[in-house]
Amino acid sequence: MNENINKGHIKDVNNRMIFKNHILCAQFLRDYSDIEILKDVMPEDIIDDTQKYHAYLGVEFEDDTVKRIRINGMPVPIFVISLIEHKSDVDYNIAMQLLRYMALIWDAYGKEQKESGLGNPRNQSYRYPPIIPIVYYEGSNKWTAGLHLQDRIYMSEIFKEYMPDFKYKLVEIRSYTNDELIAHNDEMSVFMMLNKIQTVEDLNNFIHTNSDRISAIINNANESVINTFLGVVWNLYMKLNVPPDEAERNLENVRDGKMGYWFENMEKMDIQAERRNTAEARAALEAEKAKVQELENELDTANQELDTANRELNNKNQEVRRLKELLIQNGITV
Repeated sequence: MNENINKGHIKDVNNRMIFKNHILCAQFLRDYSDIEILKDVMPEDIIDDTQKYHAYLGVEFEDDTVKRIRINGMPVPIFVISLIEHKSDVDYNIAMQLLRYMALIWDAYGKEQKESGLGNPRNQSYRYPPIIPIVYYEGSNKWTAGLHLQDRIYMSEIFKEYMPDFKYKLVEIRSYTNDELIAHNDEMSVFMMLNKIQTVEDLNNFIHTNSDRISAIINNANESVINTFLGVVWNLYMKLNVPPDEAERNLENVRDGKMGYWFENMEKMDIQAERRNTAEARAALEAEKAKVQELENELDTANQELDTANRELNNKNQEVRRLKELLIQNGITV
């Protein structure tokens, strides 16, 4: 087996690792930021500043990335914050999280400029660099959080002129069809297609979306992108409960450029997933039947207790009537 795979380092790839790869990051910004000034950004224009800011913000931000992008002709860089949300639940406080990042970056940048003698934030002519906040979301639920910071502020309309505000860019991968993604004809779009896979239907859609084009894209990718791709595929295999030895054999074929073989095996995994989902559905149905039976048993018990209570009530009513008749017979008015 290939040594790189055997060491297992690809098995820990997450979305931060995807954005850490500057080839993929540049493709993402060109294809999905919808910002004209980034349409020509190249990998060599990107510097990763993530670790610098994680040191301030702590482990809760470990999946997020901060990029410094140098644009030709601009006196200052552009910073791009990418918050990566891969949970099924929407994070409604994400605008505040972005605000913390933005304030920290501006503060740190101003201090760096002053210490290096390149600018002083106290001067009238000083300008801070632009920051583009992007949320990359691959959850199964629709994103329903507001896109503006002021959406999180009570009575923001009344106090609008006194409140900071910004809009973050949302890239929700499930809002794109596979045909729309593959139209970009680059590796990042293939990664986004893979990250969409959460159900058997998603897997079917991926398998049958122009496998020849996907094969050509991955076969022509450089080594760093291939390694990242292998890690993403490994995570997908584990999600599908593919046996590790079979997953490793398939990864070897991908590394060797045999994408056609890989797609054939994805078809087989699709069948396995169908069977597993059927078994899970059957188990869930049996569990529901057991709950219904339990409720019916509880209802029978309750009915029996009600019958017993009614009988006891009838007996007491009869006893009351008998006592009344006895009192009347003895000349006692009731």
